Amino acid sequence: MLRSLYDWTMRLSASRHAVWALAVVAFVESSFFPIPPDVLLIPMILAARHQAWKLATVCTIASVAGGFFGYVIGFALFDTFGQPVIAFYGFEEVFAEFTSRYNELGAWIVAVFGVTPFPYKVITIASGVTQLDPVVFGIASFASRGLRFFLVAALIWYFGPPIRNFVERYLGWCVLAGVVLLVGGFVAIKFLL
Repeated sequence: MLRSLYDWTMRLSASRHAVWALAVVAFVESSFFPIPPDVLLIPMILAARHQAWKLATVCTIASVAGGFFGYVIGFALFDTFGQPVIAFYGFEEVFAEFTSRYNELGAWIVAVFGVTPFPYKVITIASGVTQLDPVVFGIASFASRGLRFFLVAALIWYFGPPIRNFVERYLGWCVLAGVVLLVGGFVAIKFLL
């Protein structure tokens, strides 16, 4: 199953709809979708290294635009839409604590957590709920999301074919390591916050 998903992603990266698919995933991930755009970004760069910077740019812009949609969810639709997203991730208690201190450190929170595996949608919704200054939110989002996606692009671009060969040879182990890191990040954040 992993191999067929990987092959599908590699085929998608060569299609004329690849960039749009990446933009859509980056947008929705920033506001409500649970799967990060890295699952498309990495194979797309592996398939077309010469487009690494373009793909990172698209991913950054779409992610920040989706972040503003998450902001609107938090600001205007929290009770009807935002609360279920927070509940889905099991962050109700953390979220209540988080919002009470949020505006004091809002820019730093957006900047730091926009780079980490922590669900960025929680940050975007929290920013809307607490009515963090939208300009501060936008600047911090561009900085953190840009850093994240351009760092991924730079690493994949630089290491290129050896990384692709490694991923293709050890796909199962790579996915397992990614899941362990993601779950470990969630657990660490849950206990640290």
